[in-house]
Amino acid sequence: MQEAYGQFASLYDPLMREVDYDGWAAYLASFLPPGLAVADCACGTGEITLRLAHKGFRMIGVDISTDMLEVAAGKARKAGLSIPFICQDMRQLVLHKPRGAVVCACDGVNYLDSPEAAFRFFRAAWNALEPEGLLLFDVSSAYKISHVLSCNTFAEEQEACAYIWRNAYDDRNRLLEMELTFFKREEGGLYRRFTERHLQRAHSRQELLKALDRAGFEACVYDAFTKEPPKEKSERLQFVARRIENKK
Repeated sequence: MQEAYGQFASLYDPLMREVDYDGWAAYLASFLPPGLAVADCACGTGEITLRLAHKGFRMIGVDISTDMLEVAAGKARKAGLSIPFICQDMRQLVLHKPRGAVVCACDGVNYLDSPEAAFRFFRAAWNALEPEGLLLFDVSSAYKISHVLSCNTFAEEQEACAYIWRNAYDDRNRLLEMELTFFKREEGGLYRRFTERHLQRAHSRQELLKALDRAGFEACVYDAFTKEPPKEKSERLQFVARRIENKK
């Protein structure tokens, strides 16, 4: 079994083709002052990173997967964008200069499998930010993970591949184990099979707000892609947190 986002990197974009990255980047940009220096953590293949760069933000991309970063860097070169991409665990984020904002889109914080791991990322982001800097991140909500994904199985066939996605949800520890088996189309009509295991946590809004406060932030939470409060069955939550100096 492969580590998360290894061979999957070559299939990630085709599988995510229906995501409205333009709208997602515009939504994040609506919280940020123009021209800000921004670090995009868990940047993956760089879809959000590149779009924010095109909007005038000075971007750095950070991810733990070298395979994903290779894809992102190739896109930046093709687009004529000079974006540094750094291989780091975001819980140990260290940047050579403070940034005006740190963003983390599309479930990056769900991959932090405990409240303490989330706190470590928030504290590292605090240290990487300028005074009054912003931390923006979203999570798949506890409702989505425990009720929508839960112990379900999904399957789909696309042009580039087919996949079977099996979930097992541990309610006591609030952990979702995802086993993703891919059948990647090769030349001659053959398919290459590989499997990856992913683990996500169903963080509650309250525990994330507590960890943010402990790390030195004041935060608001929105129903993602809106400026409205979350609803009971909101599937994605957007956190907007500001570094506060007297909360160190």
